[in-house]
Amino acid sequence: MTEAKKHYRTCNLCEAMCGIEITVENEKISSIKGDAEDSFSRGHICPKAIALKDLYEDPDRIRKPMEKVDGEWRELSWDEAFDKVVARIQSLQAKHGNDALGVYLGNPNVHNTGSLLMSGSVLRALNTKNKFSATSVDQLPHHIVSWKLFGHQLRIPVPDIDNTDHFLIFGANPLASNGSIMSVADVKQRLKDVRKRGKVVVVDPRRTATAELADAHHFVRPGTDVLVLLAMLHVLFAEGLVNTGNVAKHFDQGPMSLADKFTEYSPEKVAPITGMSAAIIRDMVRDFCSAKAPVLYGRLGVSVQEFGTLSQYLIMLFNMLTGRLDSVGGLMFTKPAVDILAQSGRGNMGRFHSRVRGLPEFNGELPVAALAEEITTPGEGQIKGMILIAGNPVLSTPNGEQLDRAFKDLELQVAIDFYINESSRHADFILPPVSPLEREHYDVIFNVLAVRDNARYAKALFPRKADARHDWEILLSLRDRLQPPKGLKEKLSRQLLRSAGPAGLLTFLLRQGPYGGGLNPFKGLSLGKLKRSPHGVDLGALKPALPKGLYHRDRKIHLEAEFFLKDLARVDSKFFDNDGVPEKFLLIGRRDVRSNNSWLHNSHRLVKGKSRCTALINPLDAQALAIADGDMVKVSSRVGSVELAAQLSDEMMTGVISIPHGWGHSLSGTQWQTAEAHAGVSVNDLTDEMHIDELSGNAVLNGVPVTLESMSMNEAVSA
Repeated sequence: MTEAKKHYRTCNLCEAMCGIEITVENEKISSIKGDAEDSFSRGHICPKAIALKDLYEDPDRIRKPMEKVDGEWRELSWDEAFDKVVARIQSLQAKHGNDALGVYLGNPNVHNTGSLLMSGSVLRALNTKNKFSATSVDQLPHHIVSWKLFGHQLRIPVPDIDNTDHFLIFGANPLASNGSIMSVADVKQRLKDVRKRGKVVVVDPRRTATAELADAHHFVRPGTDVLVLLAMLHVLFAEGLVNTGNVAKHFDQGPMSLADKFTEYSPEKVAPITGMSAAIIRDMVRDFCSAKAPVLYGRLGVSVQEFGTLSQYLIMLFNMLTGRLDSVGGLMFTKPAVDILAQSGRGNMGRFHSRVRGLPEFNGELPVAALAEEITTPGEGQIKGMILIAGNPVLSTPNGEQLDRAFKDLELQVAIDFYINESSRHADFILPPVSPLEREHYDVIFNVLAVRDNARYAKALFPRKADARHDWEILLSLRDRLQPPKGLKEKLSRQLLRSAGPAGLLTFLLRQGPYGGGLNPFKGLSLGKLKRSPHGVDLGALKPALPKGLYHRDRKIHLEAEFFLKDLARVDSKFFDNDGVPEKFLLIGRRDVRSNNSWLHNSHRLVKGKSRCTALINPLDAQALAIADGDMVKVSSRVGSVELAAQLSDEMMTGVISIPHGWGHSLSGTQWQTAEAHAGVSVNDLTDEMHIDELSGNAVLNGVPVTLESMSMNEAVSA
């Protein structure tokens, strides 16, 4: 028996950055619980944290490189795998051109310090324009708004939840997500604290767990948030409630010049379409403006609809016109210890476009809704091979069945992943990295979005085995073979980078950051200090940052009304110029606190119990179609259909159906050992790759028109 040892680190399975205490006995994890001394999470964790143990111990996890030969997998040595993969990439690009290779980066990359800091060089070595990522699935609108208004794609202000007294939430369920584009641990208690100071209001097509906790919840018809927001701005101007406060001097133009843009969108005009009464909309605005420190926050439910980018712009504009930007309790900019903004590109758009549909790139990436057509449409630049880096786009992007079919016809697919999932099952090679507990961790990105400035570093809990590789080691090995160093100087530079690893880069970034000592290694915040502070270092509450925090050369907020408000023509055409009959049912997604996209469904302890992959339906809708609770139903859209159990609940707005994302583990060739009852269906077999937010190219996952029918009724008719 060896003495039990405690290890402190951040859970990196979602954005919340909860501090955890892991106890190890006899080289086995005996417990994972919240770190009571962590100033950010205050001892809170959610059920997902135990999955870190499951991922490490999972016998299904791939641990050695594999090649598919005649439909069967065989293990390779690392050198053999790297040589074969690079030879196949080079052959493909020599035959079809550089852009014949596509790359998809999944969400786990931003939860991985090494991959995040050290993936850039291999992407450059691949030299292809066909790069895609999970960004254009759910968060691209945030980046475009911040790039246009504040000068940097990552300059995203977050709600100062610890000081607000009126939290108005559109399309977000932080009790399930633990915050999103708002890293906030212990969110339930923080929302309770807001209620003690004032009020929490939720606008959502579903009465979510967050809505249940709130003081008020208002149903809104999916996809019409843009109309509610336009009406709210109408009320601001019409009732003289505009008060830009201290932010007024930072605008590049007078915001009052925008008043006439919202004249036509009165609450009375939009109410019949949105399902929210004019009185509720007006009272919402008045209550917000009468509070001392209110904030308006909109997240995934807003971003993944047809007018997601315009809606996120209107949310930002509403906060600015009420003086809630850069104001305590409102939307605030963070001051992270690692200033990744200074090290990354500010953003760019439209330098090139997708080959088939002409969709614009943003920051060098094309919208993922275009991926399948770029594979299946013949011609110069057609994608013939794919590299998947920690991603499962068949389950996470629109029209997954179409993408699944497209992947079958590729000449080459390489996956950097430690599971055979619904996407990597088509791979020719799988290069598996270590699990999260076998690597060091520092939250580079999520501290940029944290509701309180803090920093925490943890070394790997378990050392990687000699025959294992970190993500960043895999990426650099591919880079070195694809693009060998030119001369001794570059060779030595690369050797130094490998030797330093992510910790070496963090040492430099912390030293150069706002709390570091610059060239003085004994002054300021350093990696050494973080190593000596296992519970993290609290850097304080968010503070006003303007104008220094702006990245435009003139240090001004650029309102960019012409770019965003040109989309009003599309709004008018959609809602007011169309005399067609509205769709009977609209589809929205949902998530559960025990799920994280498709990552964790091989953990029995997280999926056990009743199936969570059900179709939530309002009882009145179910009654009209003779659907009983538990009946199998068929939900269909333009692109496909799924069959799953109905779950009747008055938490759903009438005319709205909710199916969770991340499920659908029933395809042959995958490695999931999840019981069939928990395999579920993929909601992205219903979402439409042709239905996008035209301002950004972001996928539309909410407000998808669908039909609903009872399978039991069909069986009765057949009988």
